[in-house]
Amino acid sequence: MDRSNFEENTRITVTYKDRHGKLRPGNFYVYKLFDDFMIVRATDNDGLLRKMPYGDIVKLVKSKPADRASLFYVPDELLEEKMWQDRETMYHYSSAPGRGK
Repeated sequence: MDRSNFEENTRITVTYKDRHGKLRPGNFYVYKLFDDFMIVRATDNDGLLRKMPYGDIVKLVKSKPADRASLFYVPDELLEEKMWQDRETMYHYSSAPGRGK
């Protein structure tokens, strides 16, 4: 897979290789695309922000644009490429009084 198979602000269902090389199913929200990797949030698991290389994705099962009411907001500074040079995951919790959190 490469960057042209994905779009920002979409929900995807994929088969990917974990760090041990095992194939896993996963549901993700795509935040930002870079040349070699993308920043995603696992929507069916722990909710961590992840750096996912395109080469780890074996199969794109489904892709659906996120509707405006369901967009996940993350500060732009956390989505810069330099923030992800030395890390694979990041925990980010946001709250909003209007959303009851």
